[in-house]
Amino acid sequence: MSKDLPHYFGHRSRLRNRFVKSGLEGMADYEVIELLLTLAIPRKDVKEPAKILIERFGNLKGILDAPIEELRTIEKIGTVTPVALKIIRAAAVVYLQQSVEDREVLSDPLQLAAFWRMRIGHLNNEVFEVAYLDSAHRLLRDGVETLEEGTIDRANVYPRRMVETALRRGAAALVLAHNHPNGNVQPSEQDKLLTRALVLAAEAVQVKIVDHLIVSSGDVFSFREAGLL
Repeated sequence: MSKDLPHYFGHRSRLRNRFVKSGLEGMADYEVIELLLTLAIPRKDVKEPAKILIERFGNLKGILDAPIEELRTIEKIGTVTPVALKIIRAAAVVYLQQSVEDREVLSDPLQLAAFWRMRIGHLNNEVFEVAYLDSAHRLLRDGVETLEEGTIDRANVYPRRMVETALRRGAAALVLAHNHPNGNVQPSEQDKLLTRALVLAAEAVQVKIVDHLIVSSGDVFSFREAGLL
């Protein structure tokens, strides 16, 4: 490599070669962040901002979950990099959703839970979503939809709207999911009452609710596994 090139060119090349050979295995957290930053910052040393991001947000998950406004306060990453990190995160959510599509969701419930933890688990307001399934309990293509968005501790969900949307989609079964922004995924009494009301409304039109998941960024509660469905 030419001596006229900045030192970080060689470092970037070594990081990329390590990734091609072994993936992310053996890489320090800041090195993983460095790799991501090189995609958006082509002509600067990114080791220092990578370490600053780790110090500020803790790990890769914390960085990708951070609001774009907070990312923009970090020195030396500019205004494009926060957007690039959000694109990477959004692409990961799409990947997880497409990994579940056309598969029987109850054969690998952890994958669906991981999808929802990443999609809504980090949000500061409560969001209620529905996955629409066919008669074999396979996720329909583009089969996840936000039904209601609420406040920090509540999202109002109307059984009639859920039923109408399920019928319009041609769904035979549903998986429900919502987040608890406080991180405690145990269902409240209101959650239990709402679930029963939604189950009854769905059964009235011969649609089955196969699970209701409550998620945070790092945890999940399944009504089905808990015997509440």
